[in-house]
Amino acid sequence: MAFCANCGVAVTEGAGFCAGCGRPTGATQPIAVTTGGAAAQPAAVPAQAGASGLTSNVAAALSYVLGLVTGVVFLVLEPYKHDRFVRFHAMQSILFCVAAIVFSIAWSILVNIMISISGWTAVVLTPIGLVISLGFFAFWLFLMYQAYSRREFRIPFIGAIAAKQVR
Repeated sequence: MAFCANCGVAVTEGAGFCAGCGRPTGATQPIAVTTGGAAAQPAAVPAQAGASGLTSNVAAALSYVLGLVTGVVFLVLEPYKHDRFVRFHAMQSILFCVAAIVFSIAWSILVNIMISISGWTAVVLTPIGLVISLGFFAFWLFLMYQAYSRREFRIPFIGAIAAKQVR
């Protein structure tokens, strides 16, 4: 299926003009996009749009948004459950979320044990916990960016498990 280089709408084969914007389909060029005085770059044409209009890279990035929920949703939605790229990122999102929850529970138990031994350990462990949480958040954003950039970035251990699950 072809897509309009101007607006990204699916164009039927043999159509002379795009139904979305009216541009001729035969000799269309990607339009230039400028941002803040930067050099003009051609806009990307969607790779594969599903029935809902999401390309596979957008669906893969969105699978990280709510972790367990959106990961499961993209594993069962009809147009995306057949796309290996989306399934991989959805499965990796689920496993990353589970790992973050398990780590959070273990960290809370450790902190509570240390505080019961000495109350002053809260002064040291609270900032460490905040830095670890910030690291998880930054890594989560990085994973979304990698999926949006159409890269299959594999988290050590988790990525291998996700790849095996989506074969």
